[in-house]
Amino acid sequence: MSEIRNRSAYHEYYIEDKYDAGMVLMGTEVKSIREGKVSFVDSFCFFQKGELWVRNLHIAEYRFGATNNHIAVHDRKLLLNKKELTKLESKLKDKGLTIVPLKIFFNEKGLAKMEIGLGKGKKLHDKRDTAKQRDAEREMKRYLK
Repeated sequence: MSEIRNRSAYHEYYIEDKYDAGMVLMGTEVKSIREGKVSFVDSFCFFQKGELWVRNLHIAEYRFGATNNHIAVHDRKLLLNKKELTKLESKLKDKGLTIVPLKIFFNEKGLAKMEIGLGKGKKLHDKRDTAKQRDAEREMKRYLK
């Protein structure tokens, strides 16, 4: 599995900036991610004592983990540069902005990374407009073929 995407993030938020963050994981968590056993439902990022964490990210238990298995849902630390952390924390104080996990992937070195985005929540009519726009683009592609 090359990458796991959070499809609902683009439906719920306008994504302004994107960052690639490292993740502090246990061995069985990495194995479950490689199998694609990740759910982004209700997951979000938050700051605690100057560090960035992701909450409610569900990584299923590894089936061959036995006694060394991890807990499926717990807070996981994200790794960014100090400069990026201060920039994100200052932007987070703006009204209506939040940090959303967008996808999990493995880089060329084989390390698990999470792409996070600084997003502004969409209203219901914005979601409808996005759906109409996507349908119109699909129709245009169909007629052009």
